Amino acid sequence: MAEQACIGLIGGMSWESSAQYYRLINEGVRDRLGGVASARTLMWSFDFARIEALQHAGDWDALAGEMAEAARVLEKGGADALVLCTNTMHRCAGAIEAAVDIPLLHIADPTAAAIQAAGLTKIGLLGTAFTMEQDFYRGRLEARFGLEVLIPDAEDRVAVHGVIYRELVAGQVLDASREVYRDVIQRLVDRGAQGIILGCTEIMLLIGQADSPVPVFDTTTLHAMAAVDRALGA
Repeated sequence: MAEQACIGLIGGMSWESSAQYYRLINEGVRDRLGGVASARTLMWSFDFARIEALQHAGDWDALAGEMAEAARVLEKGGADALVLCTNTMHRCAGAIEAAVDIPLLHIADPTAAAIQAAGLTKIGLLGTAFTMEQDFYRGRLEARFGLEVLIPDAEDRVAVHGVIYRELVAGQVLDASREVYRDVIQRLVDRGAQGIILGCTEIMLLIGQADSPVPVFDTTTLHAMAAVDRALGA
C-alpha cells in the first residue's frame, strides 16, 4: 500500500467544526482503504477567542500573519498539503500560500465543483458576515466558476452571523436558530437560489438537507473529502 500524504489542518476556528474535519477525514480514509486505516494528519489549533477578537477588530494583517505561521509550522512538521478548517479565514489564503511550498486546498473549490456537478448556476450563500459581504469568497466562486451568488438581506445577515458567533462556535445548537436559518434559506430560494452553500464550517452542526427545499452544499464535508482525495492521491 502506498503511503498516504500527510494533511496539515489549520483548525480551532472553532474547534467545534475542526473536530468534524478530523472525524470526516478519518472516516473517509477508513471507508476507502478498509479495515482500521486512518488518516495521516497534523493539526495546529488556535485559541479562537484571539482569532474572533482580531476578526471583529478588522485586523486582517495580524490574522494573515497568524495563519502563515501556522502553515509554516505544519510544513516543517511534515505536512504535504494544507487544509484551513474555516471559510472565513480563507480571506488569508494568499498569505498562507506565500508562506509555504506545499499546496493549500481552498475550501471554495470543491464546493464550486459540487455545485457545477449538480448543474446549478445561481446559489445562495450563508456564512459569517465577513464571508457573505466581502469579496474573497464570493469573488472566487463568481470569477473562477461562473456562479451567481446571492446573499441574504442585511437583517438576515445579522441573524445568521449572530447565531454562528453566539451559539455554534460554543457548541450550542438551538431549534429556534434552526428555524431562523430555515426562514433565511426560504427567502433566498424565493429570490431564485437553486441551492444553498453552508459557507461557515459550523453551520453543518445546525442545518442539513432536511432544512432546505433546494440542495445544500456543506463546505465542511466537501472540503474534508477533498483532503481525503489528496491524502490518497486521487
